[in-house]
Amino acid sequence: MNLPIRGIMPPVSTIFKPDMTLDRGGMTLLIGHLIKQGVHGLFFMGTAGEFANMSMDLRKEVTRFAVEAVDKRVPVWIGTGANSTDEVEELSRYAENEGADGVIVINPSYYTLGETQLWEHFSRVARSVKLPIMLYNFPMLTGQDLTPEFVKRLATTYSNVVGIKDTVDRLAHMREMIHTVKSVRPDFSVFAGFDEYLADVLILGGDGAIPASSNFAPELTLGIWNAFHKKDMNELMQIQRKLAYIPYMYALDAPFVNVVKEAIRMRGLDISTQLLAPALPLPESKKAELQQILAQAGLINNTSEPEYVPVF
Repeated sequence: MNLPIRGIMPPVSTIFKPDMTLDRGGMTLLIGHLIKQGVHGLFFMGTAGEFANMSMDLRKEVTRFAVEAVDKRVPVWIGTGANSTDEVEELSRYAENEGADGVIVINPSYYTLGETQLWEHFSRVARSVKLPIMLYNFPMLTGQDLTPEFVKRLATTYSNVVGIKDTVDRLAHMREMIHTVKSVRPDFSVFAGFDEYLADVLILGGDGAIPASSNFAPELTLGIWNAFHKKDMNELMQIQRKLAYIPYMYALDAPFVNVVKEAIRMRGLDISTQLLAPALPLPESKKAELQQILAQAGLINNTSEPEYVPVF
């Protein structure tokens, strides 16, 4: 499969049964819906996918299932980041052997690594597989930024380091990433991690977004993507004003994985909202706030009781 390393790629929520085993039916429902909506790829075991709370065996199970369930309809990217370099290598090789199209690797957390240690970590991963590798920069959670110069060095050293999800709440960082890395690797893809920066990233010459909202409102980010490429700035601005309400959701609870799952249900997809500990269910009061935000974004009707509006 030729990888279109651009566009809108949901970081897919992982659905669990009440006994906390993988809900294959729920996952199949969500995957099928997202593909039908026209997403350009699917990213499994990102932040919204609860990878940080999974065992190694569960991560391998999700990898195997994702490749089978998607069945080459869109590219499958597997999150293989971990604190241990050995584990990242093992998970990345497993994803390659199972038929994934690429892996996405966030830097280790807890320890702040010196640049030499960080370089060696990503170098070992890049040498361990032939798969395309995307970096995942989320310094708010990892405590350590992947700078544009560091990424440029990786991208010019390893041809299979092909892009980055830049989840930084600062547009200047993404601008610098685009200008610095694409100046030497024009094929290198820069994706916005935060939903609201998609339009800006496209205007600056970036390649799309990997936004949590595309789990429950893919029409917003896909709408901006399509409007931009049609050069319909009026439509783009109208959708952007709706999308601007979405970031308020992520402040409702921590971690926000429960918010994403509740939003999927409120949009009409009947999935389980079970969560891996230490994440907890979203309190009822927060569900009311979530409903209000979704209503402000024009995604559901604003009623006193949740009104699930099918999206397909």
